Amino acid sequence: MPPPTAADAWLNSRRFGIVVDAGSSGSRLQIYSWRDPRVVRQEHGEQVKHLLPRVEKGTLNDDDWVTKVEPGISSFAESPEGITSYLAPLLEHARSHIPPSLHAETPLFLLATAGMRLLTPEQQATVLETTCHFLRFHSYFRIDGPSALGPCGSSVRIITGEEEGLFGWIAVNYLMDGFGPSNADRTTYGFLDMGGASTQIAFEPGPEERKKAQNLVDVRLRLMSGEEISHQVFVTTWLGYGTNQARERYVGQAINEYEATRQTISGTASDHEVIEDPCLPKDLRLTETPLHTGPSTSHTRKPHTLLGTGSFTQCLEQTSPLLNKAAPCPDVPCLFNGVYVPPIDFSVSRFIGVSEYWYSSEHVFGLGGAYNFVDYERAAQNFCGKDWAEILRMHEDAKRRERLGGDGEMEEGGKVIGLDKWGDKVEISRLEMQCFKAAWIINVLHDGLGMPRIVDAGGNATASGEAVKSQADQKGLGRPTFQSMDSVGDIAISWTLGKMVLEASKEVPPLFKNDPPLVDPLEGITEGENSPYHPIRPAFHLNLDDIDDKISAHLPPSFTRHSLGFPFVGLIFSLLVLLTFLLMTCRLRRYIRSCVRRFTRSVTKRDQDLFALSLEEGKSDGRPSSPFSTRPPSTPTTRRFFRNMRRLTSFWRPRPPSLQTSPHKTFLRHIPSSPARMSPLRSSAFPTSLHPLDASISSLGSTSTATSPTVGSYDDNMFLKSTGEAGEASSLSIYSRSRNSSTISLSVLVPRQPISRTSSASYLP
Repeated sequence: MPPPTAADAWLNSRRFGIVVDAGSSGSRLQIYSWRDPRVVRQEHGEQVKHLLPRVEKGTLNDDDWVTKVEPGISSFAESPEGITSYLAPLLEHARSHIPPSLHAETPLFLLATAGMRLLTPEQQATVLETTCHFLRFHSYFRIDGPSALGPCGSSVRIITGEEEGLFGWIAVNYLMDGFGPSNADRTTYGFLDMGGASTQIAFEPGPEERKKAQNLVDVRLRLMSGEEISHQVFVTTWLGYGTNQARERYVGQAINEYEATRQTISGTASDHEVIEDPCLPKDLRLTETPLHTGPSTSHTRKPHTLLGTGSFTQCLEQTSPLLNKAAPCPDVPCLFNGVYVPPIDFSVSRFIGVSEYWYSSEHVFGLGGAYNFVDYERAAQNFCGKDWAEILRMHEDAKRRERLGGDGEMEEGGKVIGLDKWGDKVEISRLEMQCFKAAWIINVLHDGLGMPRIVDAGGNATASGEAVKSQADQKGLGRPTFQSMDSVGDIAISWTLGKMVLEASKEVPPLFKNDPPLVDPLEGITEGENSPYHPIRPAFHLNLDDIDDKISAHLPPSFTRHSLGFPFVGLIFSLLVLLTFLLMTCRLRRYIRSCVRRFTRSVTKRDQDLFALSLEEGKSDGRPSSPFSTRPPSTPTTRRFFRNMRRLTSFWRPRPPSLQTSPHKTFLRHIPSSPARMSPLRSSAFPTSLHPLDASISSLGSTSTATSPTVGSYDDNMFLKSTGEAGEASSLSIYSRSRNSSTISLSVLVPRQPISRTSSASYLP
């Protein structure tokens, strides 16, 4: 479906946001949208000033707002080149449903969760950098630049379990209208999430408990009026306490207990030991190889057969020790596994559970929504006590009918309104584990979190206020103490929704210009800060801010980041890079100049001949000293600049040995002898006033003379130009000629002039 056009009224002043939930089993792209807060405020005025921006699905067709690819992005840790083709369908889906004119202002986030957390830091960095490069160079969506969070800033990164909990807490309270003006006395909802590997809790303690609670996180949002609201939220994660990993620990515990009491008959044991399991439906047999068996032996690592007995009461008793409530508690109070959690007042606090809380209640028992312990426990006992063969028959019937009806119908007013058991979407694997998961959820809620059962004295009798109960009833959610939910209206409860609510809130103009910008709850936490929350930051980025924070205490106030507006360390680092570049350029100036001259000027054949002649005699600077050289004369400023730079870098260069004169030993360069000719412009005899060193050099050389057929005789080794002052020579020039020819014609270079053989002066016609 093509994106909407400007003619669509729905598109008027609409903003978009994209979130890719990169989980362990797949990556799900979700498109959200909201109207520009400025326009909404102008249209509705005071009616919306106490509300947050309304975030909804980002496509006209509800089926197009989400798409998914498999497997998880973490599977490309060893082959990151496959990420391009993996993410291409997701990116194309977003491009085809958002108008191209809005791409540049549409934020795109790819936030990885559980699967990426299990990789090594090097693998995490590789996957994130490849993903960032692909998204940035294959789309025009708004993506952050590099920062301490990653190569694409907060746009592409790994989020922690705590961040998932905080975003989920925002989503729940947004949908339940839990947010309001800062002076409003209202209670927010707590958030519970349980997956296969971990479980999270996020809630706002009461006013008195907030004064004593530790490790609270500030969650800041902005209402349509520009007023900022802030909530102090506690969030924590229990790794290994999701349903799948709890089941693995349970199997290991059952095998260890069985091996400690088993009796071996005739000294032998079967390949598959049979263990009775009350957490499986009656007569269900499963062969398990334990992963968590504690101190293991070769026998405990063998497969064992678990035989279901379908006793839900015994299942509750045997799963309760998995909470590890006896673990040491460093910070009091603790709930389970020694994890600190502030006291929860369930007479005021109301919680909403998602994910496994919803699936295990609604998909199998049909009890999603308001939680009632008695109804839930009765449904679990009935399910676990059924024969496994009967459960399979009911499942096949439901798949075959593909409609409501048959056993398990729920009727109201003579009409079928649902199934109190399950539908065709429930898989066999869920039915196998449903008894254990139901018991685990009850233990976490009541023994772990301390939620009172309905049968407890003083339990839910004082659970809710009339206002909150009425609001929950209007939404069809029943009693508000605890509810399992999947969506409110047509909006699914997801941490991605909470992220988009925060992004939409950032676009509301602040009430005061000096208000700090809104950020993600954990974004401001640095790695060195004393906090239990540690953002995941693979080592692919040099964080100058962290270095600057460490040395700020030793700097004058005028050199701090707040005074300068940028990190002082960043300035020093930039200056060092610039100085290094200048020094390297100075050292390589001759090579650079040679390369520039090679590509900017063409050398004529005549200059090349003269250059070759000068090199034959060993010129040290490698440049032609011919009067016909095309090298432009250097200006005094240029000469002075390079002279100063040579002095600056002179300690790097080895000094050539200087020519010294000594009465005992003289260092002279060997000059090979060759037939010498007299210069047509110079006398063949050296002046009597020649410097002693020059005279010694001339006396050592072989100075045979010959007569050139063109210009007469000249000396092949030296030419002396007199200054006209007695006893002094101004310069000594050494020219070389080709050794492959016995003569050289200079008539091509200099117009031939009549030369007097009796006088050293030349006459022009």
